[in-house]
Amino acid sequence: MTGFFGDSSNVYHGFLRQPDGSITVLDGPEAGTAAYTGTFAGSISPEGEITGYTVDSSGIAHGFTRARDGIYTEFDNPSAIAGEGASTAPFAINVFGAVTGEFVDASGLMHGFSRSPLGAICALNAPGAGTAAGQGTRPSTNNWAGEVSGWYVDGGGLGHGFVWQPQPSTILPRLRSRIGRARDNALHVLLDER
Repeated sequence: MTGFFGDSSNVYHGFLRQPDGSITVLDGPEAGTAAYTGTFAGSISPEGEITGYTVDSSGIAHGFTRARDGIYTEFDNPSAIAGEGASTAPFAINVFGAVTGEFVDASGLMHGFSRSPLGAICALNAPGAGTAAGQGTRPSTNNWAGEVSGWYVDGGGLGHGFVWQPQPSTILPRLRSRIGRARDNALHVLLDER
């Protein structure tokens, strides 16, 4: 399990709780040490890879993934603004290492993104999302197929849910086929053990 906590100085730290109850404190690259800065671990995959973001001493959020061996990879969405309130904030990671989250552009508009395990970033904007500061698209989670769900704020300030699906490719059907075969093989093993 992963998450984050604030210390007595209001500096945030991520954590990783192992099945035996032991806790590892996570302080990502460029994490600030002033109040309301630090590391925000958001999600852990079944493979043990963690995603989240750090807020540096200038108040800028940077995305990261943390491999099971403790190595961090930091990333910023190229369309995110630089300066106070700028952000690249991942919230979820799937079994294959694809990450989803939000970034804020120069006008303060929220956009979603999906980042492939190889680092390619695709912007997501829900149909009907508003185009003013504080409006836009905010993904919450993704699944093994790369589908993303979340919410968006429309031009009138109302929130709505959405589901985004990646463009069909030749890889996804083959991947689904392999997962289906693996699932079926596992089911046969379980039935044979009875």
